[in-house]
Amino acid sequence: MHFLCYVYNKDRSIMATQFLNRIGQLGLGVAIVGGVVNSALYNVDGGHRAVIFDRFTGIKENVTGEGTHFFIPWVQRPIIFDIRSQPRNVPVITGSKDLQNVNITLRILYRPVPDQLPKIYTILGQDYDERVLPSITNEVLKAVVAQFDAGELITQREMVSQKVSEDLTERAKQFGVILDDISITHLTFGKEFTQAVEMKQVAQQEAEKARFLVEKAEHQKKATVISAEGDAEAAQLLSKAFQQAGDGLIELRRIEAAEDIAYQLSRSRGVNYLPSGQGTLLNLPQM
Repeated sequence: MHFLCYVYNKDRSIMATQFLNRIGQLGLGVAIVGGVVNSALYNVDGGHRAVIFDRFTGIKENVTGEGTHFFIPWVQRPIIFDIRSQPRNVPVITGSKDLQNVNITLRILYRPVPDQLPKIYTILGQDYDERVLPSITNEVLKAVVAQFDAGELITQREMVSQKVSEDLTERAKQFGVILDDISITHLTFGKEFTQAVEMKQVAQQEAEKARFLVEKAEHQKKATVISAEGDAEAAQLLSKAFQQAGDGLIELRRIEAAEDIAYQLSRSRGVNYLPSGQGTLLNLPQM
């Protein structure tokens, strides 16, 4: 009886062990399958696109959009591109029409054309902006700036910026790149031109000052002539009046002058009047 119990327990133990081994094998298989499936998935985030490179057929023409996608491990490889607008500053040193050195910096907002990503990767690679933007910006700026004098680059800056934008946008289309915005953020000239501009401004200020002094002298001269003409005319009028009225006019002027003097004295303090024909006793202190 004890022997039968021992055999029964031993069989149960063997069955349990076999069951656990099968569960372990099944879990291992599931883990392996999960790892393989996970390695065959890739994500494309928002604002990005993917291009698939196949070891046998090369770059596929289809562009993969946002989301989770399958690919064949080892055989295929996803290449992710950012299709959002990105800023880039491109400095260029060039010459103007009057042979002045010009330092210009352009700020460009660029992004690739999604449908042309396979072509962009095949010809240029993922660093297409490093290969394209500096070269075409340098080319376009040299061609446009050479059409303007240094002074026109300052006074007609809006026109220069518009022409650069049109030519550069057209040139970038040839490489599958869209330029959303182009602006001139920095524009300076050589040291010699800057000194010449400062000297010119000083000369203009001196010329304006000299012209002001000349105009002031002319106005003073005209005022002196007008005053002299007025005095001469007044003298002529007085001469005619003397001839017509004789000494009466002179006597009238004396009376008017005396009245004016008396009025002024009457308004002054400490002035006493002594009537004529009357004696006035002054209280003087005795010594």
